[in-house]
Amino acid sequence: MICAVAIFGWTVLALVFVDELLAVAAFGVWGWDNDPRWLLVWALPAVAMAAWFFFASPKAAYGGAVVRPVAKVIVFGLACLALADAGHGGWAVSLLVFSVVVNALALLPSIRVLADG
Repeated sequence: MICAVAIFGWTVLALVFVDELLAVAAFGVWGWDNDPRWLLVWALPAVAMAAWFFFASPKAAYGGAVVRPVAKVIVFGLACLALADAGHGGWAVSLLVFSVVVNALALLPSIRVLADG
């Protein structure tokens, strides 16, 4: 039988992944509202994914104890600003709150063990 703590932990980790996808989508939304649309709608999410890959992901080549959290704050912060600038202020606030909550939960020791394993 699977422990309730493990179920909660894996649920939080899945929500962290959803949060990352939402941040990338937010950059696409902003790109859609600005010119040149055809370039920004693809380029901004690609840049966000590259930044995440190199600096914020669990196995980031250039991540570390300081760089990883700073990169996460920058990516999620800019994603929220992008949504707000695109005219979706409510969604921007929702993304910000969701990001803070799930990433804070992911720092719990019982969940970090799952992510590191």
